[in-house]
Amino acid sequence: MHEIVDGPKPKHAQLREILRRLAEQDLVPGSPIPSERDLAERYGVSRITVRAAVGQLVAEGLLTRAKGRGTFTARRRVEAQLYLESFTANMHGRGLTPSTQVISCAEAVPGPAASTALGLEPNEYAYHLVRLRMADGAPLAVEKGWYSPHVLPGLDRHDLTCSLYELVATRYGVQLDHARQTVWAETADAHSAGLLGVRKGSPLLVFRRVASAQGRPCEDVTSWYRGDLYQVTMQLDRTVPGPGPNSAKGGTR
Repeated sequence: MHEIVDGPKPKHAQLREILRRLAEQDLVPGSPIPSERDLAERYGVSRITVRAAVGQLVAEGLLTRAKGRGTFTARRRVEAQLYLESFTANMHGRGLTPSTQVISCAEAVPGPAASTALGLEPNEYAYHLVRLRMADGAPLAVEKGWYSPHVLPGLDRHDLTCSLYELVATRYGVQLDHARQTVWAETADAHSAGLLGVRKGSPLLVFRRVASAQGRPCEDVTSWYRGDLYQVTMQLDRTVPGPGPNSAKGGTR
């Protein structure tokens, strides 16, 4: 166990490094750290010193505070690169266990944007699917998608807690091969916050994807990912961009 000593390095900086090693090497994500009083007594420092050290690690995202419960090691963010693959395959590839809760699935008339994206006639119905996606039991994303009744008839009669892309491939013989995706940031509203287990106003990464198979539009889905658990890495090359503002394609589902 490391000790704090008098010297040129401030005590709060010494304690910060002790807690950093504790969070990064000794504790699993989501574990509680000792209370302010316990840390002050263990290392012979004031509670002001403890607050300074903990506060810096909270600001870095290594620790997180839960009102009335204490301070915990932050869950590691899921690191995603942009490919056209299912959420299930992406989580398995990162050593995480995916699971899905279906919030609702019904036939409904989509708004103009989704209707146009799916190539539907005015007032033509589509399947509206809302799901909560989880990794190792932690809520990670809320998905709200519209699906073509022409390409995927009877979609609502299937088990939709599994990989949708695998279901589409095995049951319908449809392999999604192209998508356009737009990414932006939002804050969580009360409904999304409740599903994701975060506070209202928490940062979210939002992905809207329109996917097709051999030129036939199949899916228009928007996903709200927790900003504290999800990040995206993109490889950028010095090349001339393609025509139009939406030339970048890909993403994870």
